Amino acid sequence: MNILFINSIGRNKFGGGEKWMVNAAASLRDKGHKVTLASRKNSRILQYAADKGVPTTVIEIHADISPLKTIKIARYLKQHSIDILICNLNKDIRVAGLAARMAGNTAVLARHGMLLCSKKWKHKISLTRLCDGIITNSETIRQTYAGYGWFPPEFVQVIYNGIVIPDAIQPVDFGSRYPGKKIIYSAGRLSDQKGFAYLIDAAAILAGTRNDLVFVVSGEGKLEEELKARVRELGLEASFIFEGFTSDIYPWLKGCDLFVLASLFEGMPNVVMEAMAMEKPVIATDVNGARELMQDGITGLIIPPADPASLARAIASLIDDPTKLASFGRAGKQRVAEHFTMQRMADRLEAYLLEKIREKQNRQ
Repeated sequence: MNILFINSIGRNKFGGGEKWMVNAAASLRDKGHKVTLASRKNSRILQYAADKGVPTTVIEIHADISPLKTIKIARYLKQHSIDILICNLNKDIRVAGLAARMAGNTAVLARHGMLLCSKKWKHKISLTRLCDGIITNSETIRQTYAGYGWFPPEFVQVIYNGIVIPDAIQPVDFGSRYPGKKIIYSAGRLSDQKGFAYLIDAAAILAGTRNDLVFVVSGEGKLEEELKARVRELGLEASFIFEGFTSDIYPWLKGCDLFVLASLFEGMPNVVMEAMAMEKPVIATDVNGARELMQDGITGLIIPPADPASLARAIASLIDDPTKLASFGRAGKQRVAEHFTMQRMADRLEAYLLEKIREKQNRQ
């Protein structure tokens, strides 16, 4: 297969969806397929892809409608004999999906790592007219889309995310940085979606009765100054630390005692999967994908979103129980190894793409 991934996310943005796209491209390349990943010039995703050995090209999509860009992409698809186009954002479908229809021989798929489709007419038109299928990572998302009544059976395909579990990771030495402290770690964009404000409030609740906890967060985003101001306001500067963007969070996960996801919504949270792979217990909010990925009370705890008091109680119930921490960590690692490996994801993705090519050929 000859596969083109397009992701027009902002140059400095990088999250789970971008990591999935690069990992999917790399895994299909390793299976012998030709892959290229396209995004904006000097974008973080292109650099990450290049570091993984994935061929890249620059295609910039800035708006829902761009006739000149559509024509250029159609020429590219024909010139490079692209069999499959996998798009990230809705505007990618509207511009590049239309280009694929003009090119004629390219099957188009959307990849929805979270709910990107509402009942708006523009979503219905673009996803039913310019797209041959949707890949999602959550049964919850598939069921939501099925309720719209737009898509034929099997149009929305659930393919769980997969990761490569590293063999040897040198953990961050939190012991020397914060002697005698227990480390609660989190990672993600500093945005409303990730719920860090609630994690700060939970840290404040716990700080009222104990001084042995340090919260460490990897990430950057538009709320950085606001969140740091909240930390200062609550007097948590010494116990709530922002580390900035971290390209490889495995050493941080390996070194912490407990991982927390405080998000308000997700698709299938990759970072939880990565924490489980590092044999860490997880506390996560009850967002899309959490219950498919985790087992409540076995690999960690699932709590209501936007509830600092519940989050604080969950942390307090685990952090002083080394037996439970270890048990949850072992169970999480085993679950990832059985259900969420990169090999498993790549096999299912490859089979689905081949099926879509056959369907496209049969319609011609």
